[in-house]
Amino acid sequence: MNSVIANQTFSNNSGLHEAELIAEIKALSKAKNAVILAHNYQIPIIQDVADFVGDSLGLSQQAAKTEADIIAFCGVHFMAETAAILSPTKRVLIPDLEAGCSLAASINLEQLLQWKAEHPGAIVVSYVNTTAEIKAESDYCCTSGNALKIVQSIDADREILFLPDMFLGSWVQKMTGRKNMHIWMGECHVHSAIPPSTIENKMQEHPEAELLIHPECGCLTPFLDRVALLNPDDRLKVASTEGMIKSAQTSSANEFVVATEIGILHRLEKENPTKKFFPIDAEMSCMFMKMITLEKLYNTLKNEVYQVTVDEKIAQRAHLAIERMISIF
Repeated sequence: MNSVIANQTFSNNSGLHEAELIAEIKALSKAKNAVILAHNYQIPIIQDVADFVGDSLGLSQQAAKTEADIIAFCGVHFMAETAAILSPTKRVLIPDLEAGCSLAASINLEQLLQWKAEHPGAIVVSYVNTTAEIKAESDYCCTSGNALKIVQSIDADREILFLPDMFLGSWVQKMTGRKNMHIWMGECHVHSAIPPSTIENKMQEHPEAELLIHPECGCLTPFLDRVALLNPDDRLKVASTEGMIKSAQTSSANEFVVATEIGILHRLEKENPTKKFFPIDAEMSCMFMKMITLEKLYNTLKNEVYQVTVDEKIAQRAHLAIERMISIF
């Protein structure tokens, strides 16, 4: 790994109660000119104490616009790396060193270089759920919300290597009709665990609900022909996490079945108090996202641990792939 994590110490005995921790976190954040970011999948109390809640790229972009000296990123490691790339003059901290990502870990630099060698001249499109060194070897980054636009922007004659999520890649390939697109066989352990039968079962349980499905979900695969028709009356909707937030706000539906990590339910319910949200599976929880706690966030701000940095050369190359994506956003 080419990122550096510094100051690896942690004390788990603050002796403070929840309300005291929240007050201390806010005081430390103000005193140290810090901004607290929380991904949509974080536990509710972390989302509530954060300055900004959203998806990984949106949070990094938001932090880059602030005058903060410190970014406390409540998410997983690759997200902190992206923030460090977009905010090279800020100090980026992550509250737990073990907060990784099964999807990002599904491809390493050696594997990507070998794949590129097998397809010389191919355009590499990497999902933001990748390490900085993978982004540095990519031509474009993409999010689940703009992956279609990115692929559609590439000349139809150019071969594409799409990585690392095979379900997101399959959805993009189906929606674009792209024949010269190769897909890496990686997956998120949370999104891949839901069987396709769950969709039909949940639609029967909640006949009036819209079904919001993240394109990383393996359960979506049998329904790709259906979603490709883009029928506006279809209750089955494919959306990124931020797409789900927007859909819930604008839809006339009052009930939603949500097929992504359960952490997003807190924000959906908080921003839409008159609507009902049901998880497609109550066990759809990411162990890495749930590692961040108030205690750890307090420790991070108090002791300014653990800093995540990215090698300058890698950061410059990764930044180019990110900027190419943002220009098409």
